[in-house]
Amino acid sequence: MFKKSYMAAMDYSHYLYLRKGTVPNTEEGKLWYQEDTKGMTVSGGTVRIAKDDSNLIGISIGGGAPLCPCLYIVQVFDNTPAARDETLDSGDEILAVNGECVKGKTKVDVCKTNTRRQGTSNVYFHQQDEVIIKYNKLHADPKSGKDLDLILKKLKHQVVDNMSSSTADALGLSRAILCNDTLYFVDIFDLLMVSKEIGDVFCNIGVREPQKTANEAFCQFGEYHRLIEKYGIKMLKSTKPILHDLGTYLTKAIPDTKLTIKKYADCKFEYLSYCLKVKELDDEDYSYAVMGEPLYRVETGNYEYRLILRCRSEARRRFAKLRSDVLVKLELLDNKHVQDIVFQLKRLMSGLNIFHNECKELLSGEKLFPIEVDLSRGAFAITSVDQVFHDEDAGDIEEETGIDFDDVINPNDFSSSLCPDSNLLDLTDLMQPKEAQLLNLE
Repeated sequence: MFKKSYMAAMDYSHYLYLRKGTVPNTEEGKLWYQEDTKGMTVSGGTVRIAKDDSNLIGISIGGGAPLCPCLYIVQVFDNTPAARDETLDSGDEILAVNGECVKGKTKVDVCKTNTRRQGTSNVYFHQQDEVIIKYNKLHADPKSGKDLDLILKKLKHQVVDNMSSSTADALGLSRAILCNDTLYFVDIFDLLMVSKEIGDVFCNIGVREPQKTANEAFCQFGEYHRLIEKYGIKMLKSTKPILHDLGTYLTKAIPDTKLTIKKYADCKFEYLSYCLKVKELDDEDYSYAVMGEPLYRVETGNYEYRLILRCRSEARRRFAKLRSDVLVKLELLDNKHVQDIVFQLKRLMSGLNIFHNECKELLSGEKLFPIEVDLSRGAFAITSVDQVFHDEDAGDIEEETGIDFDDVINPNDFSSSLCPDSNLLDLTDLMQPKEAQLLNLE
């Protein structure tokens, strides 16, 4: 494949179109205006491109007479000889094909000429092994094509896209699949702390229980809860690496993919905006052509349109590259989601299974309940007389009986001061609870 580039390869008639205020002195030249390059420059060159198996080089053309003085490239298709050659691009002007000048010809005339010469309807690109194209390279800054109109179009695409989907849906993941894992482990830990506190309470009850069977039952039940807390802490320690692995997945893999998708979406919106702009310019050209009215932009070389074509080509190239990166990262993320998440969930279920089996084995041993508790010796045992009379009615009772209960020390002395019939009650049993003695006195 041979390629040759050189400057100032434009013919004399083309120079006439570029010269300010100069119009060719012909009937056809009266239709032309000087070319308005919009501040862009061009450089000439020649390229030799070999055709593919389909006998094509992979470009589409636009412009041409009678409205436009230039015949330019609209699009270079992917995976074609022209795309692999990387010389021609959208917006470049075609001056000649295989040595025959196409200046001042329409696309239809070029196709008819090619049909007569080669028996085909495509522009000089058939029935030969290679094509020699003489061109003018358009040197355009893509940033100059990003005006306010393009920015508003891009914003519109972003708004529409946000209304229809979200990043989580693009990743193919549920938004709740990862974010609550840490909270789940914290809740388990809190539950284990509650179990430990319950165990401490039952152990304290058992220590203060006078009956041996009740003492052993409460202490054993409290110890079970303490062991449950120990088993749970051991389970949390064994499953703690899951949080680290899922944290790496959550804080690194997913944000990186989201950032790539964000860049991809931004480039996609920009590309779609240029496509919309090209469509608007095409519609404008068509409407003026139908009315038969001249359009200054077209008659001066259509450089604005060619600039948008170049910008669209650059945006499409970036869009295709980022799309490939997004597909790769989504595939990797999906593989990690399918494989690693399943593995981590298996680890979690294994730890929970061991924990629950240990708890089941612990609680399925000797039955501790029901138990018998002597409430008269336990719950209602009072060690001093003062504990009975700490309520609000103590003063009223003293006024009615005329007895100061603080002076009551010996029950026998207290009973002898009441009445002679008080000996009917057995008040000599000092082992009886003191509150019962006071009730008998009343």
